[in-house]
Parts: sequence; C-alpha cells; structure tokens
Amino acid sequence: MPAVVQLPTGKAVTVRTAADLFLDSLGNPNTVRNYGSAVGKTAERLGEGRPFASVGDDEVGEALELLWGSSAVNTWNARRGAVLSWTGWCAERGYDGPSVPAWVKRLPPPDSDTPVRSKLAIDRLIARRDVHLREKTLWRMLYETCARSEEVLEVNVEDLDLAGRRCPVKAKGAQPKVRRRGGAREDYVLETVYWDAGTARLLPRLLKGRTRGPVFVTHRRPGPGKVVSARDVCPDTGLARLSYGQARALLDEHTAVRGPGTGWDLHEYRHSGLTHLGEAGASLLMLMAKSRHKKTETSVATSSRPRRRSPRSPACSRPATAGAEVRSACPGVVFARAPAAYRSTTVTPRRSRSRTMSSK
Repeated sequence: MPAVVQLPTGKAVTVRTAADLFLDSLGNPNTVRNYGSAVGKTAERLGEGRPFASVGDDEVGEALELLWGSSAVNTWNARRGAVLSWTGWCAERGYDGPSVPAWVKRLPPPDSDTPVRSKLAIDRLIARRDVHLREKTLWRMLYETCARSEEVLEVNVEDLDLAGRRCPVKAKGAQPKVRRRGGAREDYVLETVYWDAGTARLLPRLLKGRTRGPVFVTHRRPGPGKVVSARDVCPDTGLARLSYGQARALLDEHTAVRGPGTGWDLHEYRHSGLTHLGEAGASLLMLMAKSRHKKTETSVATSSRPRRRSPRSPACSRPATAGAEVRSACPGVVFARAPAAYRSTTVTPRRSRSRTMSSK
C-alpha cells in the first residue's frame, strides 16, 4: 500500500527565517531592539534550523517558562507579548507555525505603592539652585499637567500652544487613525494636556527662541552608532531628545538620600498632582479630564491615595509629613528649628478700631 504524504497547506520557513521576516517588518528601531531580544532568544531555544511548522504550541510555552519564568512580572509580560506578536504575524501572512498556548497567561501587574509628595516638597525641590532649568521645567510640567512622563518627553516645540497653555500628546494606549503597523505620531488620536502659570514662566526660558525640535533635549549630540529618528533630533542644535531613563536618573540624583535608586520617581508627580486636586475639592469630572482616565474607579483611587506618614509618628493626625519630604528632597541642607519661645507663643487677634472707640 503506498504511503500517504501530507501536502503543506501554507508557506514553509525555518524558525530563524520567520523571526527575521517578522523583525524586518517592524519600522520603529526601538521596537526592533526590544522585540529582537525576546524573539531571538526564543528562536534560539526552539532551534533556529528547524521548520517553523514543526514547532508545537507547548514548546513555545516551555521556552518562555525556561527563559523568563523567574523574571519580574513586567518582564514576563513584555517577552510574552513580543512572542505573541511574532506568532500572530506569521499566522496572518500564511506561514505555518505554532502559537502561544492558552496556559501561558499574562500576569497582572503588582499593585503600585507610589507615594504622594507634598506641594511644599515639590516647590522646594524645583526651587533649588543646583537643579538645571531643563529639570525644573520638566518636573513642574509633570506636576501641573498630571501627564505621564513619556507623554511629556515626546512633545516637540511646534506642538506647544504657549498662549493657551496646552499641547497635544500621544496618550498611553492611543487609538490609531489608520489600519497599518508602525504608524507615525500623527496617525494616532492625540489628547490635550494643560499646564499652569509655573510651567508658563519656565517654558520660554528653556526654549530660548527655538521653534522646532524636541522640547527637552540632552546636552550632547547622539553618537554615530545610535539610531535616532528625525523627530527626536533638534534640527537647529543637533541635540537628541531626553529619554525616560535619563530623566529618571536625573531625578534620582537630586532626591536620593540613601544611595542611588532611593530617590523620587517621575510618576510621583502625576499622582501628587491628582491627589492635591482631589484635596482641593475638584469634582470627579475635573479629575477624569485632568488624568484622562477612562474609568471613574481609576480616578477615584488615584486622587484618594493616602499620603505617606513619617515612621517616627505613625499616630500623627496630620495628613502629610511635609518636613520629612522637604529634608529628603534637599540633602545636605541643615534645617534649624524655631526657638521654644516662638513655638509656644500664640498670636492674639487685634481688636478692631470701631470696637475700641465704642468701648471708650
């Protein structure tokens, strides 16, 4: 009896070829770098010379477990998402291959314990003389707009409306206008953020007459081996856009007290601004418009986050320990306490002139 041979129903490629085709289809170099690590290591674990159609779904799941099973939750979700995009892209284009199994689930991110800084601590930090004007403007803009740091760092000078104190930003999870991958910033639905007088005073000093390019730029030009898009480079000065990692390191450098990595985080400005608005009596609609949250529960949870209390006085009835935060934001500065006579003195209100004249 002759043997029965199963004919291929799609395109037959190797694992390495499928990975290269997927990575070549990505237009953003940053996405290629991030996805290349996950897809490349997974392809190497599965066997680069194997036919892609011969790989089973469970083999992909086992490779993910062996490579990143003990990693952090965010790392696991990012690597799983990259491999899921790879297998989905191959299936859309007719390449026979596996898929990520259902038992390889996305893990919920851990609960955030972002502290809320007092307005006094934020003002004292921005007013320090050793802080550069670029960091002052960035921190003040993050606090007043209640925007995410990535959204503010991606803003260009031509996007600013200085008279209206507003600018459009590409929000987290922005909806695309067109059905194609790797679209530009203009291909997404942009949202508007607004700032206050503090940012309005600092922005003209920072720009110094510049009319195009990134608002927040580095002090050095990018190296010859770094791939930077045309939007991320100032055409007048040649300076590149300030990255999130650089901005986070600068904030940690100015606020760390117990060594590197112990300072403030950029996301604390967003939480602090929303919390201060909630304490000032802002309505729920105002908080949702400022934070641009889609769900009311998220805005309520963000604005009602409890302040971090001092470990020395856990039963203190004050809502925040502003003095401790100011001292942490200003390391090396000696704060003197007022004399006991001034602390115990009570100020009595003066009697009005009319009341004094009537008594006479």
